[in-house]
Amino acid sequence: MMLPPVWVRRLVIAPAVVVLSVVLLVTLPVWLLVALAASPLVPGHLRVPRLVFLAIAYLVWDAAALVCLAALWLASGFGWKIRNATFQRAHYVLTGWFLDALFWLARWSLHLTIDVVGTDPDTGMPGRPEVVVSRHAGPGDSFVLIHGLVNWFDREPRIVLKATLQWDPAVDILLNRLPNRFISPGHTRTATLAEEIGDLATGLDQNDAFVIFPEGGNFTPRRRTRAIAFLRAKGMEDMAVRAEGLRNVLPPKPGGLFTAIDAAPDAGVIFVAHTGLDRMVTIRDVWRELPMDKQLVMRFWSVPPEEVPAGEDERVAWLYDWWALIDRWIEENRPQPRPLGTDWSARRR
Repeated sequence: MMLPPVWVRRLVIAPAVVVLSVVLLVTLPVWLLVALAASPLVPGHLRVPRLVFLAIAYLVWDAAALVCLAALWLASGFGWKIRNATFQRAHYVLTGWFLDALFWLARWSLHLTIDVVGTDPDTGMPGRPEVVVSRHAGPGDSFVLIHGLVNWFDREPRIVLKATLQWDPAVDILLNRLPNRFISPGHTRTATLAEEIGDLATGLDQNDAFVIFPEGGNFTPRRRTRAIAFLRAKGMEDMAVRAEGLRNVLPPKPGGLFTAIDAAPDAGVIFVAHTGLDRMVTIRDVWRELPMDKQLVMRFWSVPPEEVPAGEDERVAWLYDWWALIDRWIEENRPQPRPLGTDWSARRR
């Protein structure tokens, strides 16, 4: 779907979201009563009221973020100083607040918990820029990762995202004010996507984190099959054979990651695995799995810059070795369904 021009997103969609959120918030009791009446017709414990509440709460969350962003724009002199260090930091603080609120809603309404196992990524070398390399699977996993980087580890992430995410007006305005890139196939600010990634990864400071998802999209069995066939068609037989051994992740695309590593040679590399939302592939899967009542488990591994191979072939083998480790970890750490009566508060250990 073609993205509307910026002026439509700013002057039409964003105000419409604010107005709609006010209307829905005022009429929330009516919507919840209707949802409760429909609840016996739908399997799952209070599934319809939960989803109605979450949808309205998300819209109100989006509208509140838009109001705060408008206030920052006014305070910066109608956008004059929006890119200076003070206002950039203010936007990262705002990101942390609103992600914290979003995951509080998820814990309360969906019984979703996040459990980080193993060592924190900053244990080895705090105060060092990082390239964060994550698997991609399940709805909202990128929100979870950014929430962790901002609120747990006090990092300022830089992200390459799909342009379609700009349909969400708060995401659109907030992330376009920060050093991120929204990418449409065939449309970049520079000649190639690699140059776009290189520009974004250049100049990372001690609390920055460049975030990349080398699979290029959420894992599905069909995408896995297509990716292996693509490697074979390109004559990359060794990579195709290694990819066939990966059951829970897509074969990684090394180009973007290696460009980021070259652009930030002093940065460490953090690999991220998670499991818990893997079965939620399609809209039908999401509906079947809700309310979630799930535990999302995350694992971080930190690699210092001196341990990153220099040669292209060695780097490819190194990346596939890490992806094989992540694949095994996912297989061994699929969380069991949480019994009723469990304490749903978020846990980290």
